Amino acid sequence: MPERTIYLDHAATTALDPRVLDAMLPYLTTEYGNASSIYTLGRHAMQALDNSREQVAELLHCRSNEVAFLGCGSESDNLAIKGVAFASQKKGNHLITSSIEHHAVLHTCQYLDRFGFKTTYLPVDEYGLVNPDDVGRAITDQTVLISIIYANNEVGTIEPIAEIGRICRARKIPFHVDAVQAAGGTLPIDVTALNVDLLSLSAHKFYGPKGVGILYVRQGTRMLPQLQGGSQERGRRAGTENVAGIIGATSAIRLAYEEAPHVRPRIQALRDRLIEGILKIPHSRLTGHPAERLPSNASFCFEGVEGESILLNLDMLGIAASSGSACTSGSVEPSHVLVAMGLAPEWSHGSLRLSLGKENTEEDVERVISVLAGVVEKLRGLGLLGAAES
Repeated sequence: MPERTIYLDHAATTALDPRVLDAMLPYLTTEYGNASSIYTLGRHAMQALDNSREQVAELLHCRSNEVAFLGCGSESDNLAIKGVAFASQKKGNHLITSSIEHHAVLHTCQYLDRFGFKTTYLPVDEYGLVNPDDVGRAITDQTVLISIIYANNEVGTIEPIAEIGRICRARKIPFHVDAVQAAGGTLPIDVTALNVDLLSLSAHKFYGPKGVGILYVRQGTRMLPQLQGGSQERGRRAGTENVAGIIGATSAIRLAYEEAPHVRPRIQALRDRLIEGILKIPHSRLTGHPAERLPSNASFCFEGVEGESILLNLDMLGIAASSGSACTSGSVEPSHVLVAMGLAPEWSHGSLRLSLGKENTEEDVERVISVLAGVVEKLRGLGLLGAAES
């Protein structure tokens, strides 16, 4: 086993930045007060929360009272979609989303369908792109919410969010965007320029702590809370605030966007080299859009190979990667994203996602390119895909 693991699964999670941990430590030790308490320790915690909200609002180009801190990105998606849907039942019961959303969105819409809502799941093209015209055509007088992912978590395709947002704005329909991967890839997140009404983030995708989500809610957007028991987060989410986690999330997103001008081009160059080298493997193909994709995402399919077998072999060689979403690991079904993009089973079963981070090096990339061809060749020789499907 190599001394150092080459970690190429940053789309699943990232390591906590030491500077973020330093910012959190006081609120895990001496500054442990409950932000709802009126004594000094509580007031210190509340001031820290207020400062965090101001900083996040500045990055998102919104008001501080439009920022809510939650328990994770999935909760942020759930609150946005359920909260707006249930608050809008008197107006209508129709939702619109895409067929390649993260399961935090898809499963939430499917849940609402059990309660009388009707969801339209828009198709995508072979690159995973949503056609904004399809969004406009799907709108009815019963549509109460549209939710489209900013950048796909599996194949990295970046959606035309601003254009879709203009359509929603013109039709006066709330627009939610899952931007969890976008922030991890440090795409611009200006909620005004993007024309969004609700936007979800997750701290552990950009070197922050796990267990902290962020939801932007445009002022005036009607939304019912989904957790009852307290009036925290302006009544949007009951529960004692995770002050240390929120401090960490704020520190992490601030660092991510401060460092993006020099970190992003370097990561994108590594991604391009990965793509160039790996596509030399026979019967391989890039998945996702060739240009409109996250700078950190290189995703592939290999004909006649089982993706899980690729991952296990790479792991034995000290390389950590993924076959798609971390939330569906262990599933033998092909990715719903690849199926929606029209890939045949002999291709979609052999998926591999390599997602880069700021600690990756040129040596890491060359190592992956050099060993992956041998792994794929060996597995094809063993015929493992046929065995897995039989």
